[in-house]
Amino acid sequence: MTIPIGTMGLGGAAHPRPARSWRRYALEWAAAVALASQEMSFLEHLDELRRRLIWSLASVVVAFGACWVFSAELYEIASAPIRATGAATLSITHVQDIVGLYIKVTLVAAIFVSAPFVLTQAWLFISPGLYSHERRYAIPFVLSAYLLFLVGGVFGYFVAFPAALRFMLQWIADSQLAAIIDVGGYFDLFFAIMVALGITFQIPAVMFVLARIGLIDAPLLLRNSKLAVLGSVIVAAIITPTPDPWNMLIIAGPMIVLYGVGIVVAWIFGRRRREA
Repeated sequence: MTIPIGTMGLGGAAHPRPARSWRRYALEWAAAVALASQEMSFLEHLDELRRRLIWSLASVVVAFGACWVFSAELYEIASAPIRATGAATLSITHVQDIVGLYIKVTLVAAIFVSAPFVLTQAWLFISPGLYSHERRYAIPFVLSAYLLFLVGGVFGYFVAFPAALRFMLQWIADSQLAAIIDVGGYFDLFFAIMVALGITFQIPAVMFVLARIGLIDAPLLLRNSKLAVLGSVIVAAIITPTPDPWNMLIIAGPMIVLYGVGIVVAWIFGRRRREA
């Protein structure tokens, strides 16, 4: 009988299987890419990326055209949080800036409307690097990712953005200043928080797919939790307009929680990767 090296110790006792490392995951992913490259050359991959980006952009443009019909209503929805405070007045510097404002609010809506198609294009681009039995996770990924994208937007609109707004307005009031807010800066902040949180809420869906096909697992995610927390803080510092801990926590908090949810998802649905 042949005993595999590293599985049996002195006295016949079995050693525990070592934890999977980043190197192992990198090798598995490289193998998947190599499998796909047997069918597509490098230039063909670039052409495929270009095609998927064009289709994604086209879907956003079509959604933008449909949402533009409701641009006035969208403007009212986007400006409602600051109007609800009653503590600030929006101001505009140039007459032509009103066009840019309506474009911004319509673009936010178009991104959320076109998200299912964009996510589908993303899946179609990466699917050649997957085994045939792994491609069946397309529908669960697209549906769960889009649902989480909507949840992130709802959280941003009703929780994160109003909380950041109230904090800054209170700071202005405490400084004995009149809150006359530039409308361009207001909608830039609105756009950044809404879209960033929508993307952030994709974490569990992405982890589900990666764990299901065996590219990540819960122990790996736990070992790198400190890096995840650091990355969440850095992203929050980039998105939020002020460096105070409260505003950063509004963004970083959900990211850290979602990473924890992703660990649970990976623990429940994770499996070792196998060939077709």
